[in-house]
Amino acid sequence: MAQLPPHGSIKIPAGQWPAGSDTLSLIDDPRGYRTMILKAEPGPLGLLHAHDEIEQIYVLEGDFFDDDASYGPGDFVLRMPGTMHRAGSQNGCTMLITYTPLAGAKA
Repeated sequence: MAQLPPHGSIKIPAGQWPAGSDTLSLIDDPRGYRTMILKAEPGPLGLLHAHDEIEQIYVLEGDFFDDDASYGPGDFVLRMPGTMHRAGSQNGCTMLITYTPLAGAKA
């Protein structure tokens, strides 16, 4: 897992899934920038909730749903901070998820 570089770019080598985990964290920066790959089993993915950051989800494989729609591979979901939602998957899925603070938080 890495933090944002002060300038330029970084390479994050291919990661190993932590034993027993469904999440591979790629970026976890104290300023609120987070990027992860999530493997979700079939079923609910949490109770009704909201995030303080912008949430972006790209479905890599499988199916994903929330209160608004159902999504499949290649679908992209963007939620603004404070948007209440609950989510789940009927058959399991793998998603790339990023959380980004609102403007004003500098990298």
